[in-house]
Amino acid sequence: MTFYPTDRLALFIDGANLYATVKNLNFDIDYKKLLEEFRKRGILIRAYYYTAMMEDQEYSPIRPLVDWLDYNGFTMITKPVRRYTEQSTGITRTKGNMDIEIAVDMLEIAPSVDHIVLFSGDGDFRKLIEAVQRKGVRVTVVSTTKSNPPMVSDDLRRQADTYIDLQDLAQLIGRPRQNPLPRFLQPDSVGERRDDRDDED
Repeated sequence: MTFYPTDRLALFIDGANLYATVKNLNFDIDYKKLLEEFRKRGILIRAYYYTAMMEDQEYSPIRPLVDWLDYNGFTMITKPVRRYTEQSTGITRTKGNMDIEIAVDMLEIAPSVDHIVLFSGDGDFRKLIEAVQRKGVRVTVVSTTKSNPPMVSDDLRRQADTYIDLQDLAQLIGRPRQNPLPRFLQPDSVGERRDDRDDED
């Protein structure tokens, strides 16, 4: 990893995308270790974590993680999962895409940092990376090509100044996989994976 001690760093974690990636790699993130690792590599200005949440349930299994992150150095950005019914099929689906929130926050912080680390493989962020690079900010993308299928867009990898495969960080920031989240909270069931409907926001 190419970092300099004087780098002002900001981390942007697409929670659902990262969850899907580590699930494919069969380990979990130790978020305390993640913060410690990047604090060693520069001046960590902010670590953002983005996730959508089911708010109409008495208990959400993701709530303990969100609360822990909130109290332990992460800036949490959450929003309710939206439900909608497809007119053609009558099937009720959920979605909770956080792309706009990530884009707005990254553009806002760009003048105050030297290096942004994006934990996501979503190709829709390519143009965003290009925009912050024009402001003089270096961008590292963290995802994986070592899963089947690969979790990172080729366009995103090419646009980034540096690409780090998450598998290569497993020894530094990982821990053995625990019980997975319930089905309704997994990324493909809350609509975090990209599809054409995301453009309807």
